[in-house]
Amino acid sequence: MFIIILDILEAFLIALSLSLDAFVAGFAYGANKIKINFLSVQIINIICSGMTGLSFFFGNIIKNYIPRTAAAIICFIILFLLAVAKLLDGFTKSLIKKHTDLSRELKFSMFNFNFILKLYAVPEDSDADSSKTISPVEAISIAIALSLDGAAVGLGAALGGANGFAVFLFSLAANMSAIIFGRYIGEKAAGKFKFNLSWLGGVILMILAVFKLF
Repeated sequence: MFIIILDILEAFLIALSLSLDAFVAGFAYGANKIKINFLSVQIINIICSGMTGLSFFFGNIIKNYIPRTAAAIICFIILFLLAVAKLLDGFTKSLIKKHTDLSRELKFSMFNFNFILKLYAVPEDSDADSSKTISPVEAISIAIALSLDGAAVGLGAALGGANGFAVFLFSLAANMSAIIFGRYIGEKAAGKFKFNLSWLGGVILMILAVFKLF
């Protein structure tokens, strides 16, 4: 029973760490009076959760071909590096925002990567047509940007023996709630304050990484 509770708690923390970026994006939309309809929310939710689930699936396959100790070490490395990246995320976003002229010049250079990077730093820029509404097509770009972390975490969590089904279910609920609630809070607090929760996701992943060593 205790092991089941730990599995559920781990799955919840993984989903929570991944949903914080979605919350910040939703907050940015609300603060800038950008609407995001239910269909666009679901597109973002399904792609993000699906990417996590897919990487988890491949992680489970890979886990069968490597020793358990090696799998735990790889899991620790993946989660640890991603945690460090998230802890430095605030600095990265500030840098991109300060050099928006550079990102505009390069944003379509290769496979849309720089465009996705810019959306990750400045979510409100995803409203490419300035319609003040996130269309389903725009939602796809947002989802790809937000799902990059999920792919890495899903792979690492699978190697660490996390409950993939629970992670997927929590991810579906957490991402949708984060976007909707984030936009609501952003709309109410428009122009009053800004914040970055990427560091909190990094702390959660760091804790999970350390626990994988025991």
